Amino acid sequence: MTHECLKNIRLLLLDVDGVMTDGRIVYDANGVETKFFNVKDGHGIKMLQRVGVEVGIISGRESQVVTNRAAELGISLVYQKALDKLTPYLEILTKRGLKDEEVAFMGDDIIDIPVMRRVGFAAAPLDAIDYVSEHADYVAKNRGGWGAVREVCDLIIKGKGVWDEVTARYYQG
Repeated sequence: MTHECLKNIRLLLLDVDGVMTDGRIVYDANGVETKFFNVKDGHGIKMLQRVGVEVGIISGRESQVVTNRAAELGISLVYQKALDKLTPYLEILTKRGLKDEEVAFMGDDIIDIPVMRRVGFAAAPLDAIDYVSEHADYVAKNRGGWGAVREVCDLIIKGKGVWDEVTARYYQG
């Protein structure tokens, strides 16, 4: 599957709950929140960053767990508690000097639709809400938190024509 628009992507923005995670929020007896992230998604993000595509997060919720995961992955563009995701999206465009067609976004719920309708490439995990998937250029084969982000990262890398270059070191030896 080829998407011509992927060549132009300079930034991938991600929702968190239901995209980077499976959407579950677990609280322990002390009220401490836990989320489950997929290491394959993380590796995909790192490979994408290696080809010069920045990755950012726009989440409707606020969580220290997200702050920690973003820091671990070297993601500095982090907007949390964004109940209107279009506002931080437009701020990011201005800050980074980007156009809509240079941005990809992956979301799974109704709050994500305004951004999905603007970006150059919109994606959704397999288990996104049906009417959200209708706004996606690509619906992943995997569910949120189960490799959907990795699929999109790989797709962008391949679309930019640099897959062999990025993955060469893994095939040595």
